[in-house]
Amino acid sequence: SFFFLNQLQKDLEEVKELLTKATRKRLRDVLMTEKHKLELEIKNQPPPKPKDVAEEEKSSLGGYTVKINNYGWDQSDKFIKIYISLNGVQKLPAENVQVNFTERSFNLLVKNLNGKNYTMTFNNLLKPISVEGSSRKVKTDMVLVMCRKKHEEKWECLTQVEKESKEKEKAAYDTSDPSEGLMNLLKKMYAEGDDEMKRTINKAWVESREKQSKGDIPMDI
Repeated sequence: SFFFLNQLQKDLEEVKELLTKATRKRLRDVLMTEKHKLELEIKNQPPPKPKDVAEEEKSSLGGYTVKINNYGWDQSDKFIKIYISLNGVQKLPAENVQVNFTERSFNLLVKNLNGKNYTMTFNNLLKPISVEGSSRKVKTDMVLVMCRKKHEEKWECLTQVEKESKEKEKAAYDTSDPSEGLMNLLKKMYAEGDDEMKRTINKAWVESREKQSKGDIPMDI
């Protein structure tokens, strides 16, 4: 850092000053060694960034960072395409729209659009993508992220998490006929029940058949 470099330079100045006053060889040798050490350390310090570059970097990622949650997506045999609407994005310099891809994720960063930064991260993509074959296109008021599929196959959704939540939902709302579940339950109760239970189920069964034949839908048995 600039502060650290400043301290080293001050140490070096002091060593040089002492060297002008030192007359003992041993002391001069120690000071010369220290002088070389300090000079080398100063040389190896990263150069301070010019103020305007440092300021520009700060301002380009300064301000407010917004997470993008809205997007649309589509697919072809070879690509998964994610559409992200951002007003005026086509006016930015190309380097302000960055996408980093890995085999199972991508991260979009749009810098300094109307004083804000925008980010969107997709982790755990459903299937692997090709990093080299993936890219992004900037269109009017939109960024299009093109993820190149490793294998040409249809994706049912974008991420592993979506797939799992869909499966859970499907299990919770199984679309098989609900009356079938009820029938199975009744059969089980009938098989395990005593005479009283069997008579009750038979009676309910007969009544529900009669109602069905009249066109009334049985509410419950």
